[in-house]
Amino acid sequence: MNGISSGFGAWNPIAWALLFIGILATGFVFRLFGKKGYKRGTGQTKVFLSGNEEPEDSTALHVRGDHLYWGMVEGLSGYYRRIRALHTGVLNDYGAWIIGVLALVFVILALVR
Repeated sequence: MNGISSGFGAWNPIAWALLFIGILATGFVFRLFGKKGYKRGTGQTKVFLSGNEEPEDSTALHVRGDHLYWGMVEGLSGYYRRIRALHTGVLNDYGAWIIGVLALVFVILALVR
């Protein structure tokens, strides 16, 4: 099986296709050995929440970033207070910041050379 040669190696589309088919066949065989007693629309399809019932209000399950990153945010609270003042949520402002920072980097690079 000859493949397509390049300066960096060879690529054989037939070998890749056979590998893909083999992976699909293996997955199908594993699926055949799965449990036969699965029933849709029963308790088997409910979300597992450590034995607790799922609340009606779906926002009760949402874990906010403030909770996940509390230690980092608390440790860097001085930095985040200053940055929040600059955060406007307007895409044009972010574009201006990117252009400004890139201009500053180019000026520094030009001075260093």
